Amino acid sequence: MSIANNYITLLKTSSLRKASLSLPSSKSESNRALIINALSEGSGEIVNLSTARDTQTLKKLLDSEDQIVDVLDAGTTMRFLTAYYSITGKDKIITGTKRMLERPIGILVDALKQLGGEICYLEKEGYPPLHCKGYQGKELNSLTIRGDISSQYISALLMISPILKHGLTLELTGKIGSRPYIEMTLGIMNKFGIESEFEGNIISIAPQKYKATGFIIDPDWSGASYWYSTTAIAENAEIELKGFRLPSLQGDSAIISIMEQLGVNTKFLPDGIQLSKTSHKKEVIIDFKDSPDLAQTIAIVCAAKGIKGIFTGIESLRIKETDRIAALQNELSKMDARLIESEPGKWHLIPGDLKNLPDLLSINTYDDHRMAMAFAPLATLTNVRIENPEVVQKSYPSFWEDMKKAGFSIE
Repeated sequence: MSIANNYITLLKTSSLRKASLSLPSSKSESNRALIINALSEGSGEIVNLSTARDTQTLKKLLDSEDQIVDVLDAGTTMRFLTAYYSITGKDKIITGTKRMLERPIGILVDALKQLGGEICYLEKEGYPPLHCKGYQGKELNSLTIRGDISSQYISALLMISPILKHGLTLELTGKIGSRPYIEMTLGIMNKFGIESEFEGNIISIAPQKYKATGFIIDPDWSGASYWYSTTAIAENAEIELKGFRLPSLQGDSAIISIMEQLGVNTKFLPDGIQLSKTSHKKEVIIDFKDSPDLAQTIAIVCAAKGIKGIFTGIESLRIKETDRIAALQNELSKMDARLIESEPGKWHLIPGDLKNLPDLLSINTYDDHRMAMAFAPLATLTNVRIENPEVVQKSYPSFWEDMKKAGFSIE
């Protein structure tokens, strides 16, 4: 599909054809498996590795002998490689896009320095680019770190813990955000032979050796969320997503229960799930602390279906690929909806009058893949122009082709 003038237009398609889709595998699982496989000397076979740009970038950089490595806009890759390079003693300079260099990494770097990593900032204190110069092992075997920071910092520390001389006991202070991502990390580590304890706010990992093993990556529940959204908003839709199952290591499988409230039923099939429309609530209260990547999708569904929402746990959206809260506020206003912080940490989604929906809704993606995919299902209500549509390469390269398979016309 060619992209002219750096935008595409999805023509209004209120009723979708029955579609059966094979979605990309989980970027989150893939990235963790790549780091863990490298720590186990890289001899295990990872099956169904994600085709997402972030994952392919991480794979390439793990194999690269260059001193300067560019993670592009991949936050997970930046954080995981910083820990990996530091503790394995590699001399590397890590850089990225302009936005990547604006995303803080000081908490992780401070923790790695305490463990013996030699890291310095090349420009602004607390931000990339970084120079990982080597590793001087220390006797330290415990760290305290805030639980409400990015779970990627915590996961980066956990994955290197078994190879430390004394292992690591990590105490998480305060509220723990994105806990399922931490549990995913420990779960994949366990598949590679690592035992751990996670009780209360303390995670303990003794010194151990990773065991090379085969690992199969499951489909991405974050990607599935956009098809839940499409089903919820369309007049008629019946979509099958292949390969999805429970239980899942992915916290975004919470989309099942969230979307039950917003009008989508999930039926489990022998090889996946079937989505269909059902009744929805008029108002929902949702805490996104364990699944912040779903927040944009849910906000847009609420706005499109006239559902009032009360949201908490979205603070981390400020430091993602863009300031996702500001981006949502800007773009939701184009459909007469508002996202307002009524008190610290508590947000109200107030739907507007969809009679005022323009014939062409032009969406700025802010170089954020989730903005593009979260707003695309509005093409079931009106024509939607998506600027910089190539951003979906970051996590779901086949998204626009899958939209066409579901019956959307794209100009």
